[in-house]
Amino acid sequence: MEKIIAQVAGNPIYQAEVDEMVAAYAQRGQNYDNPQGRAALLDQVINKKLLLLDAQKNLLEHNAAFKAELAKVKEEMLANFNLQKAIESVTVTDVDAETYYNENKEQFVKGESVSASHILADSEEKAKEIMAKIEAGEVSFEDAARENSSCPSSQQGGALGEFTQGQMVPEFDQAVFSMEVGELRGPVKTQFGFHIIKLTAKNEAEEMAFADIKEQVKGLVLNEKRRKAYESKINQLKILYPVDKM
Repeated sequence: MEKIIAQVAGNPIYQAEVDEMVAAYAQRGQNYDNPQGRAALLDQVINKKLLLLDAQKNLLEHNAAFKAELAKVKEEMLANFNLQKAIESVTVTDVDAETYYNENKEQFVKGESVSASHILADSEEKAKEIMAKIEAGEVSFEDAARENSSCPSSQQGGALGEFTQGQMVPEFDQAVFSMEVGELRGPVKTQFGFHIIKLTAKNEAEEMAFADIKEQVKGLVLNEKRRKAYESKINQLKILYPVDKM
């Protein structure tokens, strides 16, 4: 039996109604799956029920403006339903995906990437002082990062992991992708402060294996086949219902 969590004028509100809203918001990256969030969503449901009851009492469903708006919504839903019917039979096999992959390999290339570490200082003078100590061998880069860097990466000795061009701010990006492995460079000024950068690895652009991106390719092919099915449907309809643009 469904759990009733509230009532409005004797009309029950079920737990499932809030559960559905929690799930919907989670898909949008918002977390309502907690007591405060669920209470807020329940209030939304209650408010909607109150508005609905009042609208029904005042016979607003017979209002001309409402009827016109309802007709628009119905037309939109009906057109979308027809579209879904036109593309619902479209499927993609592994063979379809692999064929597309083999014919479009230039689309599936992993760009050049690097692995780097950095130390972030709040002034150029501080950055130069830290860099001088590293170059003199007084302290390792990793220890200097742990002791001085204001970036959270300091806990990992300044390591930023692997990244491709365009993922960092332009000044940092330009510097790091022009460096050689093992090179130390700085200070590099960005909006965040002054960086000392150490390049730890450089990886050339490479073709991505089909096995690693099969589902991604299938998604691309599915969208393309759906687009063609949609265009085919529209072309057929234009024969049945002539279109004249004024």
